[in-house]
Amino acid sequence: MSAQYSSYPGYGSWAEENYHYSQAVRIGNVVKISGQGGWDPKSAPPEIVPGIDAQIDQAFANIDLTIKTAGGMGWSQVYSVRSYHVFTDRAVTMRAMVRNLKKYFPDHKPIWTAIGVTVLAAQGMEVEIEVEAMGE
Repeated sequence: MSAQYSSYPGYGSWAEENYHYSQAVRIGNVVKISGQGGWDPKSAPPEIVPGIDAQIDQAFANIDLTIKTAGGMGWSQVYSVRSYHVFTDRAVTMRAMVRNLKKYFPDHKPIWTAIGVTVLAAQGMEVEIEVEAMGE
């Protein structure tokens, strides 16, 4: 079984070239998504959207784009979510995460681990989210 790596155009292609990593890897029917932040996916280098609510919404949208780029598997196959947070306002952050979990997972509840960190890779990032999905 071989690994198939993929990245979306824009930031994903830029990250491959400049940071030497891919947005996703598919091994058999499992897709692992690298940490997605609240950046404009068309930007290269990344342009972080302002505000934690907007960053979390954008990170979820970037995950959706990454899943589709990696083979079209949708949120219904995502079973694991790991989020990294620079907690400037824990209550606001957690409300935004739960709102997006309910939006993207209307039919199941994936496992989720939220981790507090001091800093993330790009200047201004307050959230980074990675997921794992199992396909058909």
